[in-house]
Amino acid sequence: MANMRVSGEPEALTELLRRAGFLAANEEASELLACACGDAERLASLVTRRIAGEPLAWITGGVLFCNMTVRVEPGVYVPRWQSEPMARRAAERLPATGVAVEVCTGSGALAKVLAAAHPRARVVACDLDDRAVACAVANGVEAYVGDLFAPVPAGLEGRVDVVVGVVPYVPTSALALLPRDTLAFESTLSYDGGPDGTDVLRRAAVESTHYLRPGGALMLELGGDQAEVLADVLDRLGFVDLSVFVDQDGDERGIEATFGATAVVNRG
Repeated sequence: MANMRVSGEPEALTELLRRAGFLAANEEASELLACACGDAERLASLVTRRIAGEPLAWITGGVLFCNMTVRVEPGVYVPRWQSEPMARRAAERLPATGVAVEVCTGSGALAKVLAAAHPRARVVACDLDDRAVACAVANGVEAYVGDLFAPVPAGLEGRVDVVVGVVPYVPTSALALLPRDTLAFESTLSYDGGPDGTDVLRRAAVESTHYLRPGGALMLELGGDQAEVLADVLDRLGFVDLSVFVDQDGDERGIEATFGATAVVNRG
């Protein structure tokens, strides 16, 4: 798509974005203008990319998450505001000198929030995508490449206070229902949770038991009726005090559970 003629006037740019279907057109216009730094040619290029559907965070280089600027490189999952309550709750559960693990970290947003809240805690993050891990490291996060808990450094088994993650949880058949531009730019790796969306959720729950200490917290983002499904899994694994996060519309957004002190786990 060739660069279009773009006005540097905030009102005109806001209207252009609004006509293109962007609901937060005013906020996006402000971010694009700030990123362009008065360069008309650069602004046209940035707006062209956005109109094509490229994530705004990839264009501007970052996103505000829990009032913190998080760097987001092109190709890396963009943290959503819907994940902020879980990040804040995870920070509440993490002791000042505790240990936390974030799986499927993406840009490292949740890990960054935890580390900022507790500078003396150890916060480890993992992701399959080496681009994501590089981005997380650039955000100041201790991050490693690998599947779920596989790259967690040795010696943390049974010592972790908080495990948190926004893992893929969209049912494969529902991927086509995501916003049209999502998978045009982002990888299905960040979304595809298998037939019912719980494949990675279940694995994360099971594997977390090898790392959580008794009384440690597990928090995972999910959707639909997956909380009920995962609750059964967590109960069998010895978790207690299950609670569900809901968003402002009352939709289920995540689950929190405490690893039971009496749970028996084979850490061999």
